[in-house]
Amino acid sequence: MKNRVVLALGGNALGDNLHEQMSAVKTAAVAIADLVEDGYEVIITHGNGPQVGMINLAMETAAKIEKSLFYIPMSVCVAMSQGYIGYDIQNALREELLCRNINKPVATIITQTLVDAGDPAFEKPSKPIGAFYTKQEADDMSKRGYDMLEDAGRGYRRVVASPKPIAIVESSSVRALLEAGQIPVTVGGGGIPVKKTDGRHLKGTSAVVDKDFASAKLAEELEADMLVILTAVEKIAINFGKPNQKWLDEISAKDAEKYISEGHFAPGSMLPKVEAAVAFVKSGAGRRTLITKLTSARDGLHGNTGTVIFR
Repeated sequence: MKNRVVLALGGNALGDNLHEQMSAVKTAAVAIADLVEDGYEVIITHGNGPQVGMINLAMETAAKIEKSLFYIPMSVCVAMSQGYIGYDIQNALREELLCRNINKPVATIITQTLVDAGDPAFEKPSKPIGAFYTKQEADDMSKRGYDMLEDAGRGYRRVVASPKPIAIVESSSVRALLEAGQIPVTVGGGGIPVKKTDGRHLKGTSAVVDKDFASAKLAEELEADMLVILTAVEKIAINFGKPNQKWLDEISAKDAEKYISEGHFAPGSMLPKVEAAVAFVKSGAGRRTLITKLTSARDGLHGNTGTVIFR
């Protein structure tokens, strides 16, 4: 049986704007094609921070200028970002594979991620999105049902919740693509957050799901052998930036949780990656997570670099 790997592309693999993204995905395609060539069964996930921000800002700006337009829900913005990022990834990867005489289809799935309506994150939304507003504009937005928060003296911004994923709605579709010998691009930006209504119907919600947690959940549901979280550094470290900094090659989930409790990993940066890594390895026997940078993914899977977290 092939080793099944969920490969979570970090923001550095996509750039900060459309032109950077078109260039960056070509580099990502080379690294991914290396793994396909080595015989791994690859599922690609990705972030969408700058991209969904640009989409949301464009829609908000248009709505402020033209009153007949309405604000696009965050769930729809995530769906849009999945489409255009997925297009660039699947196009670049298909071309790279064809250059290596590998005829393997690549397909993007617009993915929904189920979240719990009772998640505590909904009680205090804190993830800023979109444009800056004046106090008066923010008050008007609040009257229309949007959560607004002052942002470090720069004005007011919309804020949304960041709940934990509890299931990937399209995971069976992803599995079907894998069984057909194809490469799925899925859970873009953590997936479109949806809640259940009436016990079974799904409704989009104004939130964002962390892509590493969503990737870990997908890897769990697909019974992957390894989750690979790609970031800007070769390995993770404790006491980062201090004289006693120590790079980590291989650690247990128990040690990782100890380091988390001691505050070694920065919130909004390395912390969610390590937490997602631990969640995946604890979800089943023999599961491992590799954290490294994109260009080192192949070496990391061969055991030559990166940080491996095991059960």
